[in-house]
Amino acid sequence: MSIQLGIIGGGVMGEAILSRLLDRNLYSPENVMVSDPLQQRRDYLEQTYGVKVTDANQAIFTARTILLAIKPQILDRVVSELSGMDPTPATLVLSILAGMPLQRLKAAFPGCAIVRAMPNTPATVGAGMTAIAPGTGVSPEQMDLAKTIFSAVGEVVEVSESLMDAVTGLSGSGPAFVALLVEALADGGVASGLPRAIASQLAVQTVLGTAKLLQETELHPAQLKDRVTSPGGTTIAGVAALEAGGFRAAAIAAVKAACARSQELGR
Repeated sequence: MSIQLGIIGGGVMGEAILSRLLDRNLYSPENVMVSDPLQQRRDYLEQTYGVKVTDANQAIFTARTILLAIKPQILDRVVSELSGMDPTPATLVLSILAGMPLQRLKAAFPGCAIVRAMPNTPATVGAGMTAIAPGTGVSPEQMDLAKTIFSAVGEVVEVSESLMDAVTGLSGSGPAFVALLVEALADGGVASGLPRAIASQLAVQTVLGTAKLLQETELHPAQLKDRVTSPGGTTIAGVAALEAGGFRAAAIAAVKAACARSQELGR
């Protein structure tokens, strides 16, 4: 059978997207091929998902849709391996390379329709957030396919490419920032006398529940904060401590720093 989906890079994100696509029966294992340089990784993917595997990226180039799930630093090496191969006009390349602009991707894969995407790590549990930006020449059908593929791992939003570095700084890097918040909340609980396991459970569920509440009620975060802070109460005392420590300014600076690094990676 022909290869409908080829994935270059069988790491965490590549596997996350693969597993969800197969779970939803959007692709059959026999129509998917994954390339990875590590034999152990190839064996794992083949045994776990029943997909075809290879260490030759040239074989992936025969697929109708190609997912680039590699580090941006090795793109040039991958492209050099594909030198001389001519894609079909119907080939759709989906890139999740941080900071890699459409212009460079278009030069690397001439003749292909390119969609730049930035998923985040919650995609591994189907709760991801992916922003996508299409290049020139992407048909409506190909754009629908891109949205379908990334919808398998969470929510999808379409943005202009000029915003993709900001997306990387916020939702791409954001899970690490949230993880730091959860860790800090748990540490605060331990400092206040809670056992570590209970403090961690409370912190994780508090963040999870608050996110769900904001999503389902569509409340502005400031409104939710005001609902919790009673006059002279415990919460406003904590909020004041966060403000004194520059919490919001630090979070804003973190997103801007990650955005700036994404811009550097694309140069």
